Amino acid sequence: MHKLGFPARLHGGFTLIELMITVAVVSILAALALPSFLDSVRKGRRAEAVGALTQIQQAQERWRANHGSYADNDQLSTAPPAGLGIPETTADRNYQLALSNVSAAGYTATATATSSGRQHGDTGCHKIVLRLAGGNVFYTSVDASDQDSTADARCWSR
Repeated sequence: MHKLGFPARLHGGFTLIELMITVAVVSILAALALPSFLDSVRKGRRAEAVGALTQIQQAQERWRANHGSYADNDQLSTAPPAGLGIPETTADRNYQLALSNVSAAGYTATATATSSGRQHGDTGCHKIVLRLAGGNVFYTSVDASDQDSTADARCWSR
Protein backbone atom coordinates (compact mmCIF):
# COMPACT_ATOMS: atom_id res chain seq x y z
CA MET A 1 0.00 0.00 0.00
CA HIS A 2 0.99 3.58 -0.66
CA LYS A 3 1.35 6.13 2.10
CA LEU A 4 -2.12 7.56 1.41
CA GLY A 5 -3.90 4.25 1.64
CA PHE A 6 -4.37 3.63 -2.09
CA PRO A 7 -3.26 0.29 -3.44
CA ALA A 8 -0.21 0.40 -5.73
CA ARG A 9 -0.80 -0.34 -9.42
CA LEU A 10 0.31 -3.82 -10.20
CA HIS A 11 -0.16 -3.62 -13.97
CA GLY A 12 1.17 -0.97 -16.36
CA GLY A 13 -2.05 -0.47 -18.41
CA PHE A 14 -4.14 2.63 -19.17
CA THR A 15 -7.04 3.78 -17.08
CA LEU A 16 -10.38 4.53 -18.68
CA ILE A 17 -9.88 8.28 -18.07
CA GLU A 18 -6.49 8.26 -19.83
CA LEU A 19 -7.97 6.42 -22.77
CA MET A 20 -10.94 8.83 -23.04
CA ILE A 21 -8.61 11.87 -22.94
CA THR A 22 -6.47 10.36 -25.70
CA VAL A 23 -9.53 9.68 -27.87
CA ALA A 24 -10.79 13.24 -27.30
CA VAL A 25 -7.43 14.78 -28.27
CA VAL A 26 -7.17 12.64 -31.42
CA SER A 27 -10.78 13.52 -32.36
CA ILE A 28 -10.12 17.25 -32.02
CA LEU A 29 -6.95 17.02 -34.12
CA ALA A 30 -8.79 15.04 -36.80
CA ALA A 31 -11.66 17.54 -36.85
CA LEU A 32 -9.20 20.37 -37.43
CA ALA A 33 -7.11 18.58 -40.07
CA LEU A 34 -9.84 16.88 -42.14
CA PRO A 35 -11.30 20.00 -43.84
CA SER A 36 -7.83 21.15 -44.87
CA PHE A 37 -7.00 17.72 -46.22
CA LEU A 38 -10.24 17.49 -48.22
CA ASP A 39 -9.63 20.97 -49.67
CA SER A 40 -6.19 19.84 -50.82
CA VAL A 41 -7.72 16.78 -52.48
CA ARG A 42 -10.31 18.97 -54.28
CA LYS A 43 -7.54 21.30 -55.44
CA GLY A 44 -5.62 18.34 -56.84
CA ARG A 45 -8.66 17.20 -58.79
CA ARG A 46 -9.15 20.73 -60.13
CA ALA A 47 -5.64 20.45 -61.57
CA GLU A 48 -6.97 17.55 -63.65
CA ALA A 49 -9.58 19.87 -65.19
CA VAL A 50 -7.08 22.70 -65.73
CA GLY A 51 -4.73 20.25 -67.46
CA ALA A 52 -7.53 19.00 -69.73
CA LEU A 53 -8.55 22.57 -70.67
CA THR A 54 -4.92 23.42 -71.43
CA GLN A 55 -4.74 20.32 -73.62
CA ILE A 56 -7.87 21.49 -75.47
CA GLN A 57 -6.34 24.94 -75.93
CA GLN A 58 -3.17 23.50 -77.46
CA ALA A 59 -5.14 21.13 -79.71
CA GLN A 60 -7.38 24.01 -80.83
CA GLU A 61 -4.36 26.10 -81.85
CA ARG A 62 -2.95 23.20 -83.87
CA TRP A 63 -6.39 22.72 -85.48
CA ARG A 64 -6.71 26.42 -86.33
CA ALA A 65 -3.22 26.47 -87.88
CA ASN A 66 -4.34 23.75 -90.29
CA HIS A 67 -8.00 24.65 -90.86
CA GLY A 68 -8.35 28.41 -90.43
CA SER A 69 -10.96 28.18 -87.65
CA TYR A 70 -11.41 26.35 -84.36
CA ALA A 71 -12.91 22.86 -83.99
CA ASP A 72 -16.43 22.60 -82.62
CA ASN A 73 -17.84 20.29 -79.95
CA ASP A 74 -18.59 17.54 -82.50
CA GLN A 75 -14.87 17.37 -83.34
CA LEU A 76 -13.69 17.34 -79.70
CA SER A 77 -13.49 13.58 -79.20
CA THR A 78 -13.14 12.60 -82.87
CA ALA A 79 -9.68 11.23 -83.58
CA PRO A 80 -7.26 13.28 -85.69
CA PRO A 81 -7.15 14.30 -88.51
CA ALA A 82 -10.96 14.75 -88.42
CA GLY A 83 -10.98 16.11 -84.85
CA LEU A 84 -8.99 17.06 -81.76
CA GLY A 85 -8.94 13.59 -80.21
CA ILE A 86 -9.69 14.86 -76.69
CA PRO A 87 -11.88 12.54 -74.54
CA GLU A 88 -15.23 13.96 -73.44
CA THR A 89 -14.32 13.37 -69.78
CA THR A 90 -11.10 13.75 -67.84
CA ALA A 91 -9.05 10.64 -67.11
CA ASP A 92 -10.66 10.01 -63.70
CA ARG A 93 -14.13 10.96 -65.01
CA ASN A 94 -14.41 13.81 -62.52
CA TYR A 95 -15.12 16.43 -65.21
CA GLN A 96 -17.14 16.52 -68.43
CA LEU A 97 -15.40 18.50 -71.19
CA ALA A 98 -17.24 20.56 -73.80
CA LEU A 99 -16.71 23.29 -76.38
CA SER A 100 -19.18 26.09 -77.08
CA ASN A 101 -19.39 29.49 -78.80
CA VAL A 102 -16.94 28.28 -81.45
CA SER A 103 -16.08 30.75 -84.21
CA ALA A 104 -13.10 31.65 -86.35
CA ALA A 105 -11.95 34.06 -83.62
CA GLY A 106 -12.53 32.06 -80.45
CA TYR A 107 -14.27 29.40 -78.39
CA THR A 108 -15.23 28.47 -74.85
CA ALA A 109 -13.95 25.25 -73.28
CA THR A 110 -15.69 24.11 -70.11
CA ALA A 111 -14.88 21.39 -67.58
CA THR A 112 -18.01 20.62 -65.52
CA ALA A 113 -17.87 18.41 -62.43
CA THR A 114 -19.77 15.21 -63.22
CA SER A 115 -22.59 14.05 -60.96
CA SER A 116 -20.99 10.60 -60.74
CA GLY A 117 -17.44 11.83 -60.12
CA ARG A 118 -15.70 12.45 -56.82
CA GLN A 119 -15.48 16.18 -57.60
CA HIS A 120 -19.27 16.65 -57.61
CA GLY A 121 -19.14 18.08 -54.07
CA ASP A 122 -16.84 20.92 -55.16
CA THR A 123 -19.56 23.58 -55.11
CA GLY A 124 -17.19 26.57 -55.40
CA CYS A 125 -15.64 25.46 -58.68
CA HIS A 126 -18.40 23.40 -60.28
CA LYS A 127 -17.43 24.58 -63.79
CA ILE A 128 -13.95 25.68 -64.80
CA VAL A 129 -14.02 27.73 -67.99
CA LEU A 130 -11.34 28.76 -70.50
CA ARG A 131 -12.58 31.32 -73.04
CA LEU A 132 -10.56 32.53 -76.01
CA ALA A 133 -11.83 35.70 -77.64
CA GLY A 134 -9.93 37.93 -80.04
CA GLY A 135 -6.61 36.29 -79.25
CA ASN A 136 -7.01 36.77 -75.48
CA VAL A 137 -7.52 33.92 -73.01
CA PHE A 138 -9.90 34.42 -70.07
CA TYR A 139 -9.97 32.06 -67.09
CA THR A 140 -13.26 31.95 -65.18
CA SER A 141 -15.28 29.56 -63.07
CA VAL A 142 -18.88 28.98 -62.10
CA ASP A 143 -20.09 27.69 -58.75
CA ALA A 144 -22.81 25.06 -58.23
CA SER A 145 -25.58 27.70 -58.21
CA ASP A 146 -24.46 28.91 -61.69
CA GLN A 147 -23.05 32.14 -60.29
CA ASP A 148 -19.86 33.46 -61.87
CA SER A 149 -17.06 33.01 -59.34
CA THR A 150 -14.29 34.63 -61.37
CA ALA A 151 -13.04 36.44 -58.28
CA ASP A 152 -12.35 33.05 -56.67
CA ALA A 153 -8.76 32.40 -57.77
CA ARG A 154 -8.73 28.93 -56.18
CA CYS A 155 -10.26 27.35 -59.27
CA TRP A 156 -7.42 28.39 -61.57
CA SER A 157 -4.54 28.52 -59.10
CA ARG A 158 -1.33 27.46 -60.77
